[in-house]
Amino acid sequence: MTIYTTTKALQKKLFSLPIESSIGFVPTMGALHKGHISLVEKALQDNSHVVVSIFVNPTQFDNKNDLVKYPRNIDEDTALLKNLGDSVIVFAPSSEEVYGEKVKAKKYNFGGLADEMEGQHRKGHFNGVGTVLTHLFRIIEPSKAYFGEKDYQQLQIVRKLVLLENMPVQIVGCPILRESNGLAMSSRNERLTDAQRNEAVFISEILKQTRENFSKKSIPALKRAAKKAFDENPHLELEYFEIANSDTLTSAKRKQKGVSFRAFVAAFAGDVRLIDNMAVN
Repeated sequence: MTIYTTTKALQKKLFSLPIESSIGFVPTMGALHKGHISLVEKALQDNSHVVVSIFVNPTQFDNKNDLVKYPRNIDEDTALLKNLGDSVIVFAPSSEEVYGEKVKAKKYNFGGLADEMEGQHRKGHFNGVGTVLTHLFRIIEPSKAYFGEKDYQQLQIVRKLVLLENMPVQIVGCPILRESNGLAMSSRNERLTDAQRNEAVFISEILKQTRENFSKKSIPALKRAAKKAFDENPHLELEYFEIANSDTLTSAKRKQKGVSFRAFVAAFAGDVRLIDNMAVN
């Protein structure tokens, strides 16, 4: 399996493929796990070839320490991808290759999708996501791009992005993969101690309780119960718990017939920030 590090080399490879080829795209920041691999496998089912990018994007980190500490292991990542066959193409560019000399995010108007939750707590994050994906979509020109629902707010914003930038890419959302204990798979889990990994299961347990009680309690009561549970947990520090409209991501105050809702959590285990979400109706 060849790893391409420049746009020129990657595009030369893509242009050499048979004209009937279809290109799927799975953007990642490396530190691959089974969740990423499931995205690639889904993309391989739908397309003749799949490009997997491995690029830790500096413009989507509002916390520079988080950027420095983000796990990187290109050798382990490519070893995992190699098992998936020759139809997988790896693109691992440098920051200079993607951005040139000026590493700067474009400002987008995502119509309110970026104002809630992650947008409130990670200023400029989604501008960075939009900027790098626009670069990558234009380099690769995929038919479809695949994103996990763990970053559900990001998924909705990417759907808006392709409309704003008028890019003919179909965005495919894929289910969250979880550990056997319920913890959502995440590259950040690599930074957890064994004890923290066990304690972090509490996040998915609260989401499940919210889902189970959704038909029985009001939305404000569900939010209060979740926040109280986190307040009483000495191992995790809650950043936010929210129940929102699945489509608009606006904070929900009451249930509405025919509207789907999701519960969202961001919490810290030590200095490791974890996010998760779950459909509740």
